[in-house]
Amino acid sequence: MTTDPAAIARNLQAVKETIAAAALRAGRAADAAALIAVSKDHPAAAAEAALVAGHRLFGENRVQEAEAKWPALRDRYADARVHMIGPVQTNKAQEAVRLFDAIETIDRPRLAAALARHMDAVGRRPHCFIQVNTGEEPQKAGVPPREADAFIKACVAEYQLPIVGLMCVPPMGEEPALHFALLREIARRNGLDALSMGMSGDYEVAVQFGATLVRVGTAIFGARGL
Repeated sequence: MTTDPAAIARNLQAVKETIAAAALRAGRAADAAALIAVSKDHPAAAAEAALVAGHRLFGENRVQEAEAKWPALRDRYADARVHMIGPVQTNKAQEAVRLFDAIETIDRPRLAAALARHMDAVGRRPHCFIQVNTGEEPQKAGVPPREADAFIKACVAEYQLPIVGLMCVPPMGEEPALHFALLREIARRNGLDALSMGMSGDYEVAVQFGATLVRVGTAIFGARGL
C-alpha cells in the first residue's frame, strides 16, 4: 500500500498507457476504456494523491467506507466521480443513491426496488449496472447469465432504473476472456453500451473484449494491508 503522490501518479500513467495500447491493438480508440481507480481499503490520502495527479474516477466497495472518505474529498475535488463496485445491502440503498455516481452491482429485484424508491425520494439517478455472475459461483453476487435478460428488462420497465451497462468478476483460475465475451454478448442483445470488466490481473484482456470501464486498484495503490 502506498500514499506517495509521485508513485501513485507514475502508476496511474502506466496503467492508462497500458489500457490505451490494449485498445489500439483491438482496433478501438485509445480512449475507448476508462480507468476506475479502486480506492477501496485504501486511505483518503491515497485517493487524494490520485486526485492531485488529475484522476477523477474511483471505485469503492462499501457504503460506510465511502461515507467516511468521499464527502470531504469532494469538497476539494467537486468533479470527482465514485462508483459503487461492491455488494449493496438493501438497507444501504438510500445512502448508495446519495453517495455514488454509479452503482455497478444490482443483482436482485429487492435491491432494484429499493434503489428505484430512493432515487425518486432523493431526486438523484446514478447510472446503474447489472452485475452478472458469469461463472455462476454460489459464493459470489450477481444474476446468473440465464436470468440476465429478464432481470435487465424488469429493471428498465418495472423499476425504471437508468440501466447503462453490465459488470462482472470472472472466477479465479479460469480464462477471463470467456467471461468477458459472455458479458459482451448479453450487453449486445440488450442494447447496453457500458461494460465494467477487468481488474489489475486481466484488464488488458477485458479491453480487447470491449470493456468501457476497467477497475484497477493494486497496480495503482499497491496491495491492501501491506
